[in-house]
Amino acid sequence: MIPDADSLATAARKATKRGPAPVHLWNPPFCGDLDMVIKRDGTWLYLGTPIGRAPLVRLFASILRKDGEDYFLVTPGEKVGITVEDAPFVAVDFTLSGTGRAQSLTFVTNVEDTATAGPDHPVRIVRDPDTNEPAPYILIRANLEALIDRKSFYRLIDACEITDHDGQPWFGLWSGGVFFPICPEADLFAD
Repeated sequence: MIPDADSLATAARKATKRGPAPVHLWNPPFCGDLDMVIKRDGTWLYLGTPIGRAPLVRLFASILRKDGEDYFLVTPGEKVGITVEDAPFVAVDFTLSGTGRAQSLTFVTNVEDTATAGPDHPVRIVRDPDTNEPAPYILIRANLEALIDRKSFYRLIDACEITDHDGQPWFGLWSGGVFFPICPEADLFAD
């Protein structure tokens, strides 16, 4: 019997209350690829159609795993491949507490995961090789990152300071006792 949407939504609510499934402990057989895509903006598509039910997306997100460069939905009984265009999650907001080296930034994703930037949840910046535009990411859990959305990245810039890093002054931010460099201070004023 195929479960109805309400049954899936109830299962999704229960799953998200418990948090992500222990997919790292499961080693089921690979069952092929699904026509499922996570777009760069965080939209989940199945057969080219957006999945409109947020609880169902959260359920899928709770069983997502990355092995090497490949993404899978994993249950104790099966493992199916999916496509992820960039990062599987989008950090859509953050809260800031403290200042300077005592500052903490806690991010929330489009699937309601939270992570406080620090040693276990590093922030990294990747520059587009053609445009030099920064793309910021935070590690959410077990090889799964969130692209930090543009509005949050602009807010992060306000939380940055210049700090000596590897013997040079860098523009970056502190969180969880860790300094995350964004760019050398000299690049702030370069043409």
